[in-house]
Amino acid sequence: MGQVAARKRLSEEEYLAFERSSPEKHELDDGEVRALSGGTAEHSAVTLNLLAELRAALAGRGCRVFESNMRVRVAASGRYVYPDGTIVCGRAEFTDDTRDTLVNPRVVIEVLSSSTEAYARGDKFAGYRTIPTFEEYLVASQKAARIERFTRQADGSWNLRIFGPGERVELSSVGCVVEVDRVYEGVFELGRETAG
Repeated sequence: MGQVAARKRLSEEEYLAFERSSPEKHELDDGEVRALSGGTAEHSAVTLNLLAELRAALAGRGCRVFESNMRVRVAASGRYVYPDGTIVCGRAEFTDDTRDTLVNPRVVIEVLSSSTEAYARGDKFAGYRTIPTFEEYLVASQKAARIERFTRQADGSWNLRIFGPGERVELSSVGCVVEVDRVYEGVFELGRETAG
């Protein structure tokens, strides 16, 4: 998640004023502001490929894919986070007229790194689960061709299914399918080419 950027605890209003004037991205967790760090080439490629596949699969279906600059507010905890991607179907709802903080994601996408995996699977996922519109969580590895899909069940429990090479991930909440192989196409060759 990054390092604590400020010792003083901030209110949500103070955080938003700070964040909107900052050239870097920060998350707010229980009043603490944490700076976000950059990612690897693999993280960037998996994120871009997955969001591009989702965008293409959702064309004309009334859903919109947002990338990692769209902040999400978790109202139950007052937490503000930057997922790697989100999907909204129907009208996107924001905290205010600035339209930079989403409150109604249907799908949230995270690409794991060694430093963020525990947080993405733990506290961050727990926070997302309190969002009433949140129905599916995609967690993608940057080390192997693997996508985990968590789906909210009618009783409020969550079902996990893991997809690997040659498989297709169906997102029932938005009615689309993405191929794991397309998401990971060329990812593990990045920076490994030899000069000729």
